[in-house]
Amino acid sequence: MLHNNPTLKALINSLWNTLWSGGIANPITAIEQITYLLFMKRLDDIETKREGDAEFIGEAYTSRFDGTYIPYVDESILGFRSSADKSKEEIEAIEAEIQKQKAPRSKQELRWSYFKRITPTDKMLEHVRYNVFPFIKNLNNDASPFTKHMANAVFIIEKPTLLFEAINKIEEIFVEIEKDATEGGHSFQDIQGDVYEMLLSEIAQAGKNGQFRTPRHIIKLMAELIKPQLGHRIADPACGTAGFLLGAYQYILTDLVRKKDKQKLELDEDGFERGTYSAVLDEKNKKILDESFFGFDIDVTMVRLGLMNLMMHGIDNPKIDYKDTLSKSYDEAGQYDIVLANPPFTGKIDRGDVNTSLRIDTPASELLFLDRISSMLRTGGKAAVIIPEGVLFGSSNAQKQTREILLKDNQLEAVISLPSGAFKPYTGVKTAILVLTKVEEKSKTWHTEKVWFYELQSDGYSLDDNRRRLKTSPLPEAVNAFDDRKQNLSPDRKTHFYVPLAEIQANDLDLSFNRYKEYEYVEQTYEPPKEILAALIKLEKEILMDMEELNSLIG
Repeated sequence: MLHNNPTLKALINSLWNTLWSGGIANPITAIEQITYLLFMKRLDDIETKREGDAEFIGEAYTSRFDGTYIPYVDESILGFRSSADKSKEEIEAIEAEIQKQKAPRSKQELRWSYFKRITPTDKMLEHVRYNVFPFIKNLNNDASPFTKHMANAVFIIEKPTLLFEAINKIEEIFVEIEKDATEGGHSFQDIQGDVYEMLLSEIAQAGKNGQFRTPRHIIKLMAELIKPQLGHRIADPACGTAGFLLGAYQYILTDLVRKKDKQKLELDEDGFERGTYSAVLDEKNKKILDESFFGFDIDVTMVRLGLMNLMMHGIDNPKIDYKDTLSKSYDEAGQYDIVLANPPFTGKIDRGDVNTSLRIDTPASELLFLDRISSMLRTGGKAAVIIPEGVLFGSSNAQKQTREILLKDNQLEAVISLPSGAFKPYTGVKTAILVLTKVEEKSKTWHTEKVWFYELQSDGYSLDDNRRRLKTSPLPEAVNAFDDRKQNLSPDRKTHFYVPLAEIQANDLDLSFNRYKEYEYVEQTYEPPKEILAALIKLEKEILMDMEELNSLIG
């Protein structure tokens, strides 16, 4: 996590201050502009690595920076005016100069490694704004979600010195990330998500409308529980910056490494296995992965950030779209093998626009999303979803109806209670992870026979606002307990156990861990009252003697 690298945190904070002092004070606008620059940097790095890999194995590779582009020319600087104030020869000379400057140039000039060295800085700004930025906006074909949602994107950095300083800060950030990866044994971090998290925490606007960035280690835990496989269609109906899709992608790559060469696996900072991905990303696998990830969000800025996040990690044409998955405009039932999500808590929506296929009569988004996620899964599909624990025991009709859908349409595999500090510093709301397998849409019968409950007392980080990493992580142990739950049946109900459906029904479909947990009461023993009183009298006498001695000393 970002909080555990003070140098990286300071650099990102400095980058934010640079944009703020340069006139970009709106946090979301700052995040967007920073992400554009990060994307330019990461795109260059990815292409450099792919070019090197291709050269190493002797294969041809067509880089995104092959070919030419038509450079932008500010015609006003060349003195182009109306023909009324210029001679024919002057106009012809100007037009010839314009055509000369518009001659095609190598796309290599659009690389970060090239334009970061352009001087003076006003020429750098002009090149980035009018040549590099239009290039990345149209990186994919016209039908791609990326090109569609980048169409109205604007590069608003107007001061040459601001761009120069921001580029230098990003260079420092990437140096620190590579250092952290080498010395700390960590994988390349989701730097875009870290910047997003950092900026939100700095301005104390995190949690607006119930939206929180899910900690990366929780995302990894959920991916390990669900175990997505190559070829699965994986979705997030409220994807934000696409952290869950990225987590599923990284799990699949690690699993491919595991199957090909276990020797290349190593443990990451949270105790989970991670592999060297380049060994398994051949063209066949890459093509399958490019068609595997689907995200939706109602904030076009988040859509852009999510698209660039996945592209920065090697998914060339991700499918993230601007869409409200609860509205009448969305209806994709039974389309996905895997759904990973942390839908907005406490969000309220317009009842008039709620999709009529949703069965819960409520404006509470967390309940509607559970219905939507269940319907998105095809038979046999799996989901892991974070929900506020109030959903598990609330007594309203909508809450009970939601739990009924979970238990009827699905085999509710597990309820994993998270510690209350898991989403600090944004919120202390108690949450849980639901793990479920789809059986039948709109079922009339119950398809859950029993539910496995597990209490995660620590997530491997301190449960205060600082969220410091602890020496050991209990997350792999939780995954092992989940995987072995059918063989290792607990004799009691203290940390993990099964509860049969009949008992859940008898408790008004309550799915909270605390409802079924077995509490151990330790009987307290006390001395007889007469002995206690005698001890008090003795103590009082000793105090009185000490006071008399002190009084004699005072004289």
